[in-house]
Amino acid sequence: MNNILSVALSQYGVKEVKGVKDHPQIINYFTSMGFEKSKFKDETAWCSAFANWVAKEAGYERSKKLTARSWLAVGASTKTPQPGDVVVLWREDPNSWKGHVGFLVKESKRYVYLLGGNQGNSVSIKAYPKNRILDYRKLRKNG
Repeated sequence: MNNILSVALSQYGVKEVKGVKDHPQIINYFTSMGFEKSKFKDETAWCSAFANWVAKEAGYERSKKLTARSWLAVGASTKTPQPGDVVVLWREDPNSWKGHVGFLVKESKRYVYLLGGNQGNSVSIKAYPKNRILDYRKLRKNG
């Protein structure tokens, strides 16, 4: 298993806390990017914060932004994705600014299985229809 998936899996099960309290690790995904702790709750959209934290911990380049589609400008597009590659999906509409980002675990004929943050309010593996894929991105190692 590659380093990106190992780091991401180490967070498996981290889940939002209902109510006024926040999961400290979800807040850490934001603060590790240099954002101020007081600006975020664990209900804030955090898939990109999670992807940035994983990439940083694993020693790979990252988007340094909180929007999922910011990952379309990181790494290189690939037509032959491997486990651990970034997958960027559209949300609501292919032309909107909204999206989702996660790491490829596997794919079937119709679905990609992503390990990501803010999937069912937790770090989990979830299937997404392939027709929502904007791009597969291969990250470059830092240094």
